[in-house]
Amino acid sequence: MQGMLKKNRKGFTLIEILIVVVIVAILAAISVPIYLDYVAGARASDAQSQIGAIYNAAKMYKQDTEMWPADVQELEDRGYLTIDESVKLKWNFDITEEQLTATSTDEMAGGSGKEVRYDILQGKFFGYGLPNDDGDN
Repeated sequence: MQGMLKKNRKGFTLIEILIVVVIVAILAAISVPIYLDYVAGARASDAQSQIGAIYNAAKMYKQDTEMWPADVQELEDRGYLTIDESVKLKWNFDITEEQLTATSTDEMAGGSGKEVRYDILQGKFFGYGLPNDDGDN
């Protein structure tokens, strides 16, 4: 009778537990970087949408004055643009005739110094949170 009890024991072997741990580790190694890229993209979308608004305001400003605005503040001062305070806390914006740049501040959850750039000549976004991120940010 005692020999039968040993054969009927229930539970997991060490090998089975190790296999499950390895599978969970592999899934985590695959999914965590994808999740982090998704979060960075979501954070950068604020900057992208604001850059779009700044670009449109700059085009209207140029059409009215025949000059490109010197900075984003000029667009705000002249009533071409309104930037929400919550966005201003997280991003600083610079403008040139070739490029619009948003640089994150300490208030942004992803950290400061992250850049989202819009190249006007190419019509493309580059930088933080984007698939074509060059890795510098």
